[in-house]
Amino acid sequence: MNFAFSEEQTMMADVVRDALLRECGSAALRSRIGAVCSFDQDRWRKLLALGVAGVLVREEAGGLGLGGPDFVQIAEACGYACLPEPLVDHAGVVLPLLSACEGTAAGEALARGLEDGAFLALAHPQTPWVVAANAAQAVVLPGPDGLRLVPGADTVRVQQPGIDPLRQLFTVSAPPEAGVRIAGPQASRTLLARAAERGAVFTAAELVGLAQASVDLAVAYAKERHQFGRPIGANQAIKHHLASAQVKIAFARPVVHAAAALVPPEPGAPPEDMEARARISHALLAAGEAAELATRTALQVHGAMGYSWEVDVHLYLKRALSLTGRWGGPEYHRQRVAERVLSAPLGPDRLFPQPVRETDTTPMKRTA
Repeated sequence: MNFAFSEEQTMMADVVRDALLRECGSAALRSRIGAVCSFDQDRWRKLLALGVAGVLVREEAGGLGLGGPDFVQIAEACGYACLPEPLVDHAGVVLPLLSACEGTAAGEALARGLEDGAFLALAHPQTPWVVAANAAQAVVLPGPDGLRLVPGADTVRVQQPGIDPLRQLFTVSAPPEAGVRIAGPQASRTLLARAAERGAVFTAAELVGLAQASVDLAVAYAKERHQFGRPIGANQAIKHHLASAQVKIAFARPVVHAAAALVPPEPGAPPEDMEARARISHALLAAGEAAELATRTALQVHGAMGYSWEVDVHLYLKRALSLTGRWGGPEYHRQRVAERVLSAPLGPDRLFPQPVRETDTTPMKRTA
């Protein structure tokens, strides 16, 4: 398997990264803390103007028809910037789900999301608390009769306590007959399963991004802060901890990129085989562990300041804690990995999917 990104994939991620650098600095983040609505509509419009909303939407529905490897670096950039708006959920999960639904209601909502920048949310059973639901123009709600698309004004949105000060969480409900049904019970199960796999992969990418941002923050501070006439970064007690965090990230990142390759460019069936499910779970677990180590290390490097609101480290730590518990949580994903480990052969030949190799031997010789 070729893990190298194409020039187009890297260029697209660089454009998003540059925009986030302009729009999502420390002052911009802090301005949303304590706001009635943490969702910044102006920043949202600027980011969607880059065309990222349709990356995973099939071409027939107005999108670009690309796959997971085309979006994973964008998700990582969003994590690095600690972006308050749930762009990754919107473009990586909700819009691809709508593009796979039938009916005019889903198509019209998808068009609004792609062309007008309307924020659409999903109340998934594995992530029942919806991020920024108070800014959503419509919410996809699962129910006994399938999936319903309900206008935001027709929903009951109750804010819930959350550790992340940049993201407000809500429980969303609506009367059973509210909105329009966009998928029946059987189709909704497939759509929700597919959405969960996408959500897990791209949340893992966000975690890798914020882990890298935490290390970069700590390294910059270790160079700036001086004690006894030299930077604190010159001390091995600082260097070794930062190196351990960076190694953890370096091991998690290719696992996440490999899992992104399992997200198909077309909205086909979710990964049905146990091997693919285990790879996606492994990615989320590895990214979560890297993010936890990186953010806690950054906190220690900053010393007492790391526990205060004077520096941005706490924002990354709280985001990491919040993201790690999404899409089923660590225990659920450990069980999926254990299912694979305990029920199928292991070995170095199982690390990556094996392509069919052409040989110049006869079938008899290969058998021998």
